[in-house]
Amino acid sequence: MTTPETPQPQAQPQQPAQPPAPQQAPAAQAPAPQAPAPQPVAVATAPQPPYGAPVPGATPMAPAPAAPAPPSAWQQAMNNAYTSPIPIKRTNLGHALTSEWTKIKSVRSTMWTLGVFMLLVIGIGLLAVAQTDDADYVDVPYTIPAFFGLILGQICLITLGVLVTSSEYGTGMIRTTFTASPQRSRVLAAKALVFFVLAFVVSAGSIFFVGLVASGAHSGPGVGEVSWIDTVFKGGLYVSLLGVLALAVGSMLRHSAGAITTMLGIVLVPAIMPAFLGIWSSTEKLGEKMEEYNAISSLAEIFKIDSSLDGGGGGQLVLLIVVTAAALAGAFALLEKRDV
Repeated sequence: MTTPETPQPQAQPQQPAQPPAPQQAPAAQAPAPQAPAPQPVAVATAPQPPYGAPVPGATPMAPAPAAPAPPSAWQQAMNNAYTSPIPIKRTNLGHALTSEWTKIKSVRSTMWTLGVFMLLVIGIGLLAVAQTDDADYVDVPYTIPAFFGLILGQICLITLGVLVTSSEYGTGMIRTTFTASPQRSRVLAAKALVFFVLAFVVSAGSIFFVGLVASGAHSGPGVGEVSWIDTVFKGGLYVSLLGVLALAVGSMLRHSAGAITTMLGIVLVPAIMPAFLGIWSSTEKLGEKMEEYNAISSLAEIFKIDSSLDGGGGGQLVLLIVVTAAALAGAFALLEKRDV
């Protein structure tokens, strides 16, 4: 007997394996929605005035002070610089006089020239006093012996007057003088004043000393009736003005030898020329005037050496004052225009 076959189950077709699904990255959180910005609301305002214009109804205010600029480097250096304890003063004529007096008394030329001047005036004067008698002073003043010393002594004052100004130009010290006192006219005025006072005191003192000795040595009836005090003043004034004239010439020429030579010509030539000018009639009047107003004749008239000369030397003094003033004016003018 046959056994019936049991039907076998059919195999199911195998499904192909599916690849694993790719892992997705976690989604980023989306930013939270922001509220919309508030829109500006237009507000109606009054029209503003221009910048800088005053606001109506407002109180004006003072402008704020500007801040000071910081000091520069040189200002800081000056603030830290040395401060002299000597007080600073404005210079004046008194300071210039003190300076010129210090200079004129500290140089050897002053002592030498004034020493020689006094030696000539007093020395020759005393010799004349010793060689004269009482009768010699009947119609002349007691200062007549000083006249002979002044003829030579005036050259000493002329030399010193030139050196007061020209020596500073020769050494270059005049630059320092004008740096310390920029007003040049003040310096020249101080030089002239100091020199004039010094020359007048020395010359008048020498003449007075000779007259005093002569009056003590010679006395008697009819002697010394001629006044002699005025000759002390006039004689000292005349030779002092000659020195100031030399100072002005030295300031204009700025050369010691040239200025001294010029002054010697001014003093000596008018005393020599009348002898030649008297030869011709056309120049005779000029010769007479030169003979009357030269330095030696002027001193002779001041000291009343001739009884016929009764003018007292007033005209000669006036002429010398005018000439000296003109020379000083020229010196002041050239000093301001020329360089040192």
